[in-house]
Amino acid sequence: MKIAIINGPNLNLLGKREPGIYGSTSFEDYLGTLKSKYPQVHIHYYQSNVEGELINELQRVGFDYDGIIMNPGGYTHTSVAIGDAIAGIKTPVVEVHISNVHAREEFRKLSHVSGKSAGSIIGLGLKGYELALQYLISLKS
Repeated sequence: MKIAIINGPNLNLLGKREPGIYGSTSFEDYLGTLKSKYPQVHIHYYQSNVEGELINELQRVGFDYDGIIMNPGGYTHTSVAIGDAIAGIKTPVVEVHISNVHAREEFRKLSHVSGKSAGSIIGLGLKGYELALQYLISLKS
């Protein structure tokens, strides 16, 4: 089974950026834990701060992988193009957000991704990635 995790802007700063909101664990450390817990799954990780690069990666893995876990970061609220890219691929996408975007600023309540995704996991910290992974694994069972 092949799952891609695609993280958007500023998520490369996890563990350093606003730890009160995003925690103190880097994504690379969390990813190592996830890979060791699910050795039967090939987990590919990609992060970019650039919208077009995220779209390119969605298109690259969107026809060959079994699932995609995506945290588009701030692009969630602004990028119609990322939503269109998700709609244009066959691989199911689970949208993940570490913080509860609905309890934050008003502009964060709009998602151009949610309606194109298989589902969304919001506000459960890094645990949301594992829950998304479990869901995608269950689709193959």
